[in-house]
Amino acid sequence: MLHFHNTKKHLFLDHNAIAHMRFHFIAIGGSVMHNLALALHQMGHQVSGSDDEIYEPAKSRLSAKGILPSYSGWNPDAITPELDAVILGMHAKLDNPELKRAETLGVKVYSFPDFIYQQSQNKQRVVVAGSHGKTTITSMILHVLKHCGRKFDYLVGAQIEGFDTMVQITDDAPVLIVEGDEYLTSPTDRRPKFMAYHAHIAVISGIAWDHMNVFPTEADYNRQFELLVQSLPKAGVLIYQEEDKTLRQIVKRHARDEEHYLHPYSTPDFKIVDNQFELRLKGKKSLVSVIGRHNLANIAAAWEVCRELAVDIDDFMRHIATFKGAAKRLEKIYDDGKNVVFRDFAHAPSKVKATVEAVKELYGKQNVVAVLELHTFSSLNKAFLHQYHRSLRPIKNKLVFVNQHTLDTKGYPAISKQELIQAFDDPSLEYATTAEQLQAWVKAQRQTSGNVFLFMSSGPFADLDLKNLAIG
Repeated sequence: MLHFHNTKKHLFLDHNAIAHMRFHFIAIGGSVMHNLALALHQMGHQVSGSDDEIYEPAKSRLSAKGILPSYSGWNPDAITPELDAVILGMHAKLDNPELKRAETLGVKVYSFPDFIYQQSQNKQRVVVAGSHGKTTITSMILHVLKHCGRKFDYLVGAQIEGFDTMVQITDDAPVLIVEGDEYLTSPTDRRPKFMAYHAHIAVISGIAWDHMNVFPTEADYNRQFELLVQSLPKAGVLIYQEEDKTLRQIVKRHARDEEHYLHPYSTPDFKIVDNQFELRLKGKKSLVSVIGRHNLANIAAAWEVCRELAVDIDDFMRHIATFKGAAKRLEKIYDDGKNVVFRDFAHAPSKVKATVEAVKELYGKQNVVAVLELHTFSSLNKAFLHQYHRSLRPIKNKLVFVNQHTLDTKGYPAISKQELIQAFDDPSLEYATTAEQLQAWVKAQRQTSGNVFLFMSSGPFADLDLKNLAIG
């Protein structure tokens, strides 16, 4: 059983402590935030939290453990001097009344990346970054290490088969594997999250401008990855996608050959055998469950990390063949041999393009239907929409869904169908702004058999049951 000990500056692991600690999460509903809350609760600590909106599966998972907030919104009375720490999510704002109360009372406030770092200072830290693929690469590494019987701590942005939570903190694991995203660490810490972990081994999977609300220009966005490369310590390892021109230039300008170990990787050779991708890597070959060239590149990145952690190539290939993917990452949620339904987290333009390419390559002869929900600040920004230029063109039947509630929540104006068609450069694009319109359109796309439905978004799709929506 792990416990935390409080000092004037930081909380750190104290495995001999008896008293449990008290933690309050501001914006507990986030994917990592609620998993960290569950992990601390499982250790025996007292956990409370708040949020103004909590989606599934966080809502059900927190409720099952009795730590779902009983109210919606913020309650400064929940912050008391008895708390050992407040953990602050990025969803909260600077004027959050609970944050203000914590600052007034002098309660220690952590972002979740800083909290994780404080507990891993004696570990080797692997940080997987990049505009796309980081969740999948991290998940692949965890899958292989687990099946190799290795000890490790981790933080990953999606649920993985065989793992109870998306966060684990222990006393004896020698290494931490963490998905490091480029978004801001917290409202009070404007660094990208990946900078807070202080990587020894860094992976960068590729760079494609995103998060326009905090990185208003492409140069601003690219600068964050320059900082990551520059932050590596002497003898630090940088694993990077050499097919990405922008990334190659950053590595050339900012990596130091005399101080860093540089490991470029690229999409490995493959062929398609009976509707499966057969991977060729380091003289070995294996059928894999994931699909798409981008996922084969993700496997190559995962291999470079596992090699650094002394995993044998034969062990790697044997275990990667059993990796089925992370939740909502091109996840096959239904397959009866004739009809297939995928749910994918793809929301940024580069992710949408890679996912569409993967599905079309494998199912191009079937009736492929794509639905993209625009949900993020960037995707709903009219100045950013043109980044999706022709991203859905390979699909004959496609629809973009924008929930009016999402626009209202983010304070964005309505987007017209003509604006979408122009930005996507796709005259055949359909558009829906209500759940009812979305349902009606999807049902109209069904054929007798051979349907492949692809739902892409980081949002909730109006809480619709996507499998039933597609199959009926």
